[in-house]
Amino acid sequence: MSVAESLSAEISRALGRPFRAVAMREAGGGCIHRALVLEGDGGRWFVKLNSGETLPMFEAERDGLAALAEARAFRVPQPLCCGLIGGQAYLVLEHLDLAPVAGRADAIACGRALAALHRTTGARYGWRRANFIGATPQANTEHDNWARFFAEARLRPQLTRAAAHGPTLRKKGESLAEKLPAFFLDCRPPASLLHGDLWHGNAAMCGGLPTVFDPAVYHGDREADLAMTELFGGFPEAFYAAYREAWPLADGYESRKTLYNLYHVLNHLNLFGAGYLRQAERMIDRLLAELRG
Repeated sequence: MSVAESLSAEISRALGRPFRAVAMREAGGGCIHRALVLEGDGGRWFVKLNSGETLPMFEAERDGLAALAEARAFRVPQPLCCGLIGGQAYLVLEHLDLAPVAGRADAIACGRALAALHRTTGARYGWRRANFIGATPQANTEHDNWARFFAEARLRPQLTRAAAHGPTLRKKGESLAEKLPAFFLDCRPPASLLHGDLWHGNAAMCGGLPTVFDPAVYHGDREADLAMTELFGGFPEAFYAAYREAWPLADGYESRKTLYNLYHVLNHLNLFGAGYLRQAERMIDRLLAELRG
């Protein structure tokens, strides 16, 4: 049975009615999984495929999308089904016609939507299951203390992976992790629902509605989401103005922004190599200097 036939059978089972793919094409944009668009009688579906051992990634993505949909702040592609076919893992999602976030109105809508998402809160920091940040496993063991959660579930796992790049980075990073509570002496952030991987490539517009996808959700400091939006090119200024108008930020965000983005830079170092080493070192040095200063 071909991939198209196997996927058609799984989609039919999930829909409770027949579906037969009459066209299948490759879709661009993914750097981890193979992406396909299936078209046939009764709809169009976006499909991710990878080796069988990646099924937990798809299960985590399905869980994250469901959480974001429940919050009703952003449009998200609805997951239909995931599983294994012929030794390959798959995830079938609603196909959305996406457009870039372009212009002031789009940026304002996205900023307001993000603030609305962050109003959805949990009782503790973390999440009900582990998931992934890119291809990296992301632990989400729940904590009552945000600084401890960020040190134990975010910084230290990345520092352990980064040890191959030299002992100096890890030694300084461990020193930073030990001092992390100093960044939160005057604030206890609410445990907001976070997208978790919110760079501009994971946001778009669909039918005039702000839309996000490829999440790595957990409950945490809302500033961690906002910080990442600034890391890889950023969003239009109107996005940030709209967010702050909807929910102003506490003092000290600029320092905490560097801390939160250090996690993602370390992850890129561990995934893509030494090109991110100096950036990670500079961020750690800057944060340690602020604590001394």
